[in-house]
Amino acid sequence: MTDHVRPEEHADPVAAVLAARRSGAGLALRTSGTAGPTVRRVLRTTESWWGSFPAYSQLTGVESGARVWVPGPLTSTMNLFAAVHAAWAGAELVADAVAATHACLTPAQLDRRGAGLPAGARVVLAGSGVPEPVAAAARQRGLRLDHYYGAAELSFVAASSGDLVLRPFTGVEVAIRDVPVPGTIWVRSPWLCDGYDGPPGPLRRTADDWATVGDLGRLDDGVLTVLGRPEAVVTAGATVLVAEVEAVLAEFARGSVVVHAVAHPTFGQVVGATLTRAADRELLERAARAELPASHRPRVWRVVEQLPLTEAGKVDRRALAE
Repeated sequence: MTDHVRPEEHADPVAAVLAARRSGAGLALRTSGTAGPTVRRVLRTTESWWGSFPAYSQLTGVESGARVWVPGPLTSTMNLFAAVHAAWAGAELVADAVAATHACLTPAQLDRRGAGLPAGARVVLAGSGVPEPVAAAARQRGLRLDHYYGAAELSFVAASSGDLVLRPFTGVEVAIRDVPVPGTIWVRSPWLCDGYDGPPGPLRRTADDWATVGDLGRLDDGVLTVLGRPEAVVTAGATVLVAEVEAVLAEFARGSVVVHAVAHPTFGQVVGATLTRAADRELLERAARAELPASHRPRVWRVVEQLPLTEAGKVDRRALAE
């Protein structure tokens, strides 16, 4: 069995991955949201990263001489990948946004910390989608935006260049299937992981090498729209998929909107929506009444200056629910 390196256990995680490549060891990468004795790690070969480096270079423009800002922790797979790729490409990692020619961020990080990037910097955004207000503000500051969607288990699934329209990533096939639930995104790719070390996770694979982590989406004429994980709010006997409600409201919001469960003493849970722009509330309440059945309409509305983020820079839905 191949030895696996755990990069986060080393003082220099990037050097640990480069050493694994030279020695032929595999990688055991901690997944976000797990820690302690129950930590789950994704097992993969270094080739499943190295093989995608040329396509990632083409997407991001990161090459020798680039100065790359990766502000998130290297325990996050997306950040570690970007840092290792920079080393492979001969680029330099920089600690400050103002010195960067390129950056790797989540949309939430771009919204919160991207103002420090100089005009002309090129930003690759990792996530299921980029809110249009965030993208518009970044473009007004002269930033070039690229975007990809993937998962620790799947690596890259789809990417866009400049237009933020997701299409299957180089070498990846994408399909929408009705299992385990209708609208599930499945992929067949040379960049898939080998499985888990630790508790089982959301990855499912078929005998013909198709895989999914359960995200929902639509595929129309080669364009992928990602709706997210099929998290549900069970309220008064109705099961409401968070992704469906959020997709409807996001079309009308001018700021960020996140849909989540809120505990309720009678119904167990109700649908909640947290906004970053107070002026959106009236507009979204009208949209909910017009576009959503009664069971799917948010019953609790909150406005916050900033959305809580996880260590990896993603929106912390658990914190919002609590």
